[in-house]
Amino acid sequence: MGNYAEAYSADRSLKGKLRRRLMRLINTRPLATAPAKPMVSFTFDDAPLTSAVAGAALLETRGLAGTYYVSAGLAGTQAPMGVCADPVDYQRLARAGHEIACHTYSHLDCGQASGAAALADVARNAEAVSSWNVSEMVSFAYPYGDVAGGAKGALAKRFSTLRALHHGLVEKGTDLNQLPAVGIEGPGGETVARKWLAQAKARSAWLILYTHDVRPAPSPWGCTPEVLARLLDQAVADGFDVVTVREGARRLGI
Repeated sequence: MGNYAEAYSADRSLKGKLRRRLMRLINTRPLATAPAKPMVSFTFDDAPLTSAVAGAALLETRGLAGTYYVSAGLAGTQAPMGVCADPVDYQRLARAGHEIACHTYSHLDCGQASGAAALADVARNAEAVSSWNVSEMVSFAYPYGDVAGGAKGALAKRFSTLRALHHGLVEKGTDLNQLPAVGIEGPGGETVARKWLAQAKARSAWLILYTHDVRPAPSPWGCTPEVLARLLDQAVADGFDVVTVREGARRLGI
């Protein structure tokens, strides 16, 4: 997949774009139950140290918890979004009530990997995380938001939900094997997130938000602490249940 210390994005060719659209039509698992009330999950991909410290603190001071999609192979390494957290940080997050979820071990591009390769990398991640005394991971997010048919079908048998990166809401009929999510990233991230919060409230849906680093001068894939704080406060003021992905899935009988 290349050196993750260098910025990477999924295949942006016409072929890559068409494959991603096709993947949303195969190996689907439609959600059978509509949310009873609006829910929102705040999730952090790759778990940079800033998200495990500053991001977690913003949630915890409000009595809330988030979901951290962890690639154990990145622990303590330098990534495009800053240094990733260490096992001791993930242990503290778990003790504080946050969900530790799976992002493969090596930050594997599931859009290029076979089903067998994806399962092997996920198993390696589970083994590493279990050594940290963290509970079993039941939620998954595709690195780069990308997946091919074999990997999607294989991973669907392993996790309760699999999250992608295309925009949308989780409602009755949504594919649990490729859940939509909205990024809090870049200069317009807060505006985009607020738009989707309004839609989720109006439709009584589940919105999954994601970011990476949380720091005053964030990477293009992260946000500032101020932005995250405002979105958390907006969600609470609007009557959302702020839940981890694991808890959101449990409430929907997944």
